[in-house]
Formats: sequence, C-alpha cells, structure tokens
Amino acid sequence: MVKLGVNIDHVATIREARKSYEPSPVEAAKECVRAGCDSIVCHLREDRRHIKDADVKRLRGVIDNLNLEMSVAKEIVGIACRIKPDQATLVPEKRQEITTEGGLDVRRNEASVRRAVERLHKNGIAVSLFINPSKEQIDASVRAGAGIIEFHTGEYANASGAPAVRRQLDI
Repeated sequence: MVKLGVNIDHVATIREARKSYEPSPVEAAKECVRAGCDSIVCHLREDRRHIKDADVKRLRGVIDNLNLEMSVAKEIVGIACRIKPDQATLVPEKRQEITTEGGLDVRRNEASVRRAVERLHKNGIAVSLFINPSKEQIDASVRAGAGIIEFHTGEYANASGAPAVRRQLDI
C-alpha cells in the first residue's frame, strides 16, 4: 500500500513572506487530510524561517499522523520530545539553503545522531533518517538506531542518461 505524506512548509514560507497570519499551514494541513493524505510533514528549522513552534503545537492537536522534520540540535529534539510527533525525520540543516539539499551525514555525525535517535525513541517517537543513498550512510544509520531511512534523490533526479542513473543507484 502506498501512503501519501504532504509537506506544508512552503505554506508557512508564503505566510512569512507576507508578514501575515495567512495562509495558515494548520488549515492547509487539515485540508490535505480531508482530501485523503495519510500524514502531514513539517520542518521546524533552528532559525524558524517558516514553520514556528506554535504551528507544530497546533498541528499536533489536530493531525493524527504528524512527521516533524528536524535537525539533531538539542533544542529541537527537546521540542519534539515535548510535542511528541508520530515520527521525527532527522535532516541536515544549512542556514543558506531554501530547502533540504542533501542527506544527513550520519557516518560523520554518528554520535550526535545516535543521541538524538535514542532520546526520541525514549519518548515513543518513530525516527527516520534522511540520507544520501550510499552503503556507508545506510550502515551508519543502522548503527545509530534508526528504524526508518529515506533517501535524498537529488543526484538521481538530476542524472542524465541511463549510465548516470545507474551510478546513482549503486548501493
């Protein structure tokens, strides 16, 4: 069975650009659920550039299957542990990027990722790691305790021709 999760971050991006309270990411999420989506995804960034703490709290109150994308920063992990989304997806975070541009380097940051995974699991939160599709990252994700992984597919999407596409899938 295929399930659909809808990311509502850029509804909040428009709200913030307008310096307004509309459009509401919470209302957008409710509309997505009414239309049949299975989960709502939002990214609480350390700089709070779009989704705000209050959005996540309101979403938790009205959405049955909430997936919080987040960094491994102690403050953000603490917020997740208090709000208790159904799933936390750990992603890399760069201030200058518009949207997540690559996978989390679990191999290089294994200790901090493991600490975040353990803390989230202790609070009953399923954890996914958003990684680049490589054997090293998959192995590090297993060692860090993640039960779910998601692949960043940017290189695959931008690959040109069959040989290049096959190289991107060589794990």
